Amino acid sequence: MGFFSKIAEGLKKTRESFSKKIDSITKVFKKIDDELFEELEEALIMADVGVITSEKICENVKQLAKERKLTDAGELKGLIKEVVVEMLEGDYSLNLKGHPSVILVIGVNGVGKTTTIGKLASNLKAEGKSVMLAAADTFRAAAIDQIQIWADRAQVPLIKHNEGADPAAVVFDAIQSGKAKNADVIICDTAGRLHNKKNLMDELAKISRVIKRECPDTEPEVLLVLDATTGQNALNQAKLFKEAAGLTGIVLTKLDGTAKGGVVIGIKEELQVPVKYVGVGEQIDDLKPFNPQEFADAIFESVEDEEESNDDSDSSDEE
Repeated sequence: MGFFSKIAEGLKKTRESFSKKIDSITKVFKKIDDELFEELEEALIMADVGVITSEKICENVKQLAKERKLTDAGELKGLIKEVVVEMLEGDYSLNLKGHPSVILVIGVNGVGKTTTIGKLASNLKAEGKSVMLAAADTFRAAAIDQIQIWADRAQVPLIKHNEGADPAAVVFDAIQSGKAKNADVIICDTAGRLHNKKNLMDELAKISRVIKRECPDTEPEVLLVLDATTGQNALNQAKLFKEAAGLTGIVLTKLDGTAKGGVVIGIKEELQVPVKYVGVGEQIDDLKPFNPQEFADAIFESVEDEEESNDDSDSSDEE
């Protein structure tokens, strides 16, 4: 299954809540007026795009409709998609500057942080890179055992200390080992204890100092893992982590199990932090690089088009 098929399937619930509402609104309203835009804004908010971003989308769509002198409500869906794609544009590539390059991964318990690290390691290894993991989330019970399981699955080495060890010391040892073994990328599992932002900031600052001292040409990629099923709570988490840790990217997990995929748009627009990867399944290859156009294609496909596509598929199966 290719990327588009995977993300289209993973975004099925989001598409049903998103496209279905927009389709029904543009069918009920024959002309473009303020009442129509109020309904569209509400539909976007219900898809967890967020209030601020939903307002901005509607304002931009209204302006474009006016400039292009559109009068048919049915033409608005294409404009909404156009505006969303423009909002999502940006550089979504991983920053792998330096050798070894370093990726710090943070996130609260339960969001899929450890599995994301294993999948990311597998992705990078498949690209021909030499990858090493560092178990620097040393205070959460069983965190080291969990990342060992994923290191084994991805078949990459893991640098670890005992539970309760200094996270910066683990990162230091990982960098030394990475240099000795000529590793391309070191992925560090770090803490995500938001209930005490000062501890989190102090810990990450110490790790950053170690990286800067030992790898002066490296600019660490700081990825926050968020659970898409939490919708606006994910956006709020991202705001807090951005204040505490200076994020460079987001990984949005569990996108295949939620109708709240619209939060991708809100995160990018409100925080100006790109969603660099999305999780669309449980397998080791189910972490996909984010592609704005394909994401938009997946959520804006009309429900009728999807049903017709399924019917065609069924027909071909019968043949």
